[in-house]
Amino acid sequence: MSEAVSFGFSEEQEELRRSVRRFLDDKSPMAQVRALMAGAEGYDRQVWELMANQLGLQGLIIPEEFGGSGFGYMELAVVMEEMGKSLLCAPYFSSVCLAANALLTSQDNAAMKDYLGAIADGSTVATLAFSEETGAWDEEGITLPATLGANGWVLNGTKMFVIDGHTANLILVAARVADALGGPSGSGGVSLFAVDGDALGLVRTPLATMDQTRKQARLEFTNTPARLIGEQGAAWPFLSKTLDLAAIALAAEQVGGAQQCLDTSVEYAKTRIQFGRPIGSFQAIKHKCADMLLEVESARSAAYYASWVAADDSDELGVVACMAKAYCSDAYFHAASENIQIHGGIGFTWEHDAHLYFKRAKTSELLLGDPSYHRELLAQRLGI
Repeated sequence: MSEAVSFGFSEEQEELRRSVRRFLDDKSPMAQVRALMAGAEGYDRQVWELMANQLGLQGLIIPEEFGGSGFGYMELAVVMEEMGKSLLCAPYFSSVCLAANALLTSQDNAAMKDYLGAIADGSTVATLAFSEETGAWDEEGITLPATLGANGWVLNGTKMFVIDGHTANLILVAARVADALGGPSGSGGVSLFAVDGDALGLVRTPLATMDQTRKQARLEFTNTPARLIGEQGAAWPFLSKTLDLAAIALAAEQVGGAQQCLDTSVEYAKTRIQFGRPIGSFQAIKHKCADMLLEVESARSAAYYASWVAADDSDELGVVACMAKAYCSDAYFHAASENIQIHGGIGFTWEHDAHLYFKRAKTSELLLGDPSYHRELLAQRLGI
C-alpha cells in the first residue's frame, strides 16, 4: 500500500508562520503601509535587510549552494499568505517569486552563481520584465527584439507593468532574437536576458497605478547591453514554468488578503450596532460572511494544494497553477468587495483600510493574467 500524503503543515512550517506574523505585525502595520505606498521607492530598505538577515526570507527557496536556505514552495506559501494579510510593501514577489524562480528554472549555473546569492542576502532587488504594451502574459506577447552585435547582446524596445522595475538592481528581460535562418531581429524564439538597473540606454518611468502598495514601471531599452540567460531562443519552456510558480505564490498571497477581509468584516459585524442590534445578527450580513468564509477556505485549499504540487515538482503544475490563480483571484476580489459593503459608508473612505485591500485584490486579479485567461489556458492544457 502506498504511503498516504499529508497536505498539512509541519510544526517547523507553523513556527515559520508565527515568526513571519510577529515580524509583519511589528514592521508592517497599516500606518507604515500607507507611508511607504506614498513614497517613491515603495519599500523600507532597513526592513528589507532585516527580512534577509534575520528571517532569511529572500533566500527561502534558493538552494544552499547558491546562498539560500533550500526550502520549498510550502514554506513560500506560508510566507506569501502572511504578507498578503499585511499588504507588505516590499519587492519580495518581484525578487523571489519572479526573478529568482526565473533563474532557477533556467538551469543556467553561471547565472545562478552570479545572481542568486545577492538576491538571497537582500543586497539585490530583482524583477522580471515580461509584459509589453498589450499587457499579455503569453509567448506571443513578447516582441521586444534582442540583437547580437560585436560587443554582445543589446535590447531595444519597451516593457510595461514591470513590478518594482523602478528600483530593481537586476532586471531579467524576456525578448525575441533573430531565428536560425537569418530572419529579422525579433522574429525567432524567446530568450531571457539580464540587465543591470543602471545599464546604459535604460530609462525607467514609474507608473501611476491603482494599487500603490505594489509599484510598477515602464522600462525603455535603447541599445541596452544585456547578458543571455540560458540557451538562445529556448527560454519559453522555463519562463512558462516561472509564471506558473509565480501564479501559485500570488494565489497564496491572495488567500492571505482574502482572510484579512473576512476577519475585519466579521469583527465589524460583531461591534457595529444598528437598530439596537449588532449588524451581524441580520440575515443579509450573515449570508455575506458565510459566503466569504466558504470562498476563502476553498481558495486556501486550492493555493495549498498548488503549493504542494510545486514543491513536489509534479507534472500537474501547469494545471493546478491555472486553477489556483483563477479561483483565488475571484475569491479575493469578492471578499474585498463584500468587506467594503459590510462596512457601509466608512468602507469607501480613504481613511479606512478596506479600499487598500480592494485595490490590491483588483490588481492581483489582473497580474499574470485574469481568471478568464487562466481558465482558457487550463482548457488548452487539458486538451479541451
